[in-house]
Amino acid sequence: MTAAPPPFAVISGSQVQRALHGREKQVVELVEATYRLHGAGHSVNPPSYFLRFPDRPSSRIIALPASLGGQVRVDGIKWISSFPENVAAGIPRASAVLILNDHDTGYPFACLESSIISATRTAASAALGADRLTQGRARPTRVGFVGTGLIARYIHTFLTGTGWSFDEIGVFDLAAGSAAGFSGHLERSGVAGRITVHDSVEELVRSSDLVVFATVASSPHVHDVSWFAHAPVVLHVSLRDLAPEVLLAATNVVDDVEHCLKVGTSPHLVEQLTGNRDFLDGTLDDVLTGRLTVAPDRPVVFSPFGLGVLDLAVGKYVYDEVVRAGDLQVVDDFFHDLSRHG
Repeated sequence: MTAAPPPFAVISGSQVQRALHGREKQVVELVEATYRLHGAGHSVNPPSYFLRFPDRPSSRIIALPASLGGQVRVDGIKWISSFPENVAAGIPRASAVLILNDHDTGYPFACLESSIISATRTAASAALGADRLTQGRARPTRVGFVGTGLIARYIHTFLTGTGWSFDEIGVFDLAAGSAAGFSGHLERSGVAGRITVHDSVEELVRSSDLVVFATVASSPHVHDVSWFAHAPVVLHVSLRDLAPEVLLAATNVVDDVEHCLKVGTSPHLVEQLTGNRDFLDGTLDDVLTGRLTVAPDRPVVFSPFGLGVLDLAVGKYVYDEVVRAGDLQVVDDFFHDLSRHG
């Protein structure tokens, strides 16, 4: 019996958004299940590869290959660019595609627009971390966002979509226009809490119980440990905002130790400074499985590097939803010369 390659499909950003819209709870559950599979060893998640440019030092393109087992059984790679100067030109900083490969044949069977998938899995990971890392302490009612781009918008959507509500929402961005735009988005979304645009990161941090860092900072700009004396939970999504002294005074949780301690992240700087990894308390999977319980009277910093297996899980979910809706756009004859000897 001769096997046939799977049909190859292209899934657009509009299709991705339709498949994920209003599914925040389902996606967070999917991300949690993926973390558990990864923690149990049912995944392959090699180091990300960073393509950098001498003539464009602020820009990069990252390759995230991965393989996910369990019931998902899919391989693939995300190819995501970050060009911060795009924002001034009026287009998003990040763009991405995700390739899904068939588990049995290795053939790619789909190419998906993936900036939405990437933002979704990042936001779902942050929302999951916020939920699990605040257990055992008063539920935060004051949230603050440092950095107000697309990722901040998605994280807020996932927090509210999974049952969070806030009395106060703090906003800070170096670009006043971005802070105003994010505040306008919050107002249009009908949030009940008071929205405050802060004049400094310090002011925002001191007035928030849950702090979200979603910036494009390339090196630490927050050094004062006293800002965190009220023991907030910090979602350090952008990974490079906090100086080593801030992490050393906190409980530190990452998504994957080996991935997070590299390429100049704040946890990586702590390792270089101290010469060890003793400052790390565990991973989010340790929290999920009960191996780690965080103290309520100490700041908690969650630094998720972002795992390719999460992109695969969300991407396969989108693919299945598009197939279910009957909207799969197959590229006929994508695989063409299939005879070994012609």
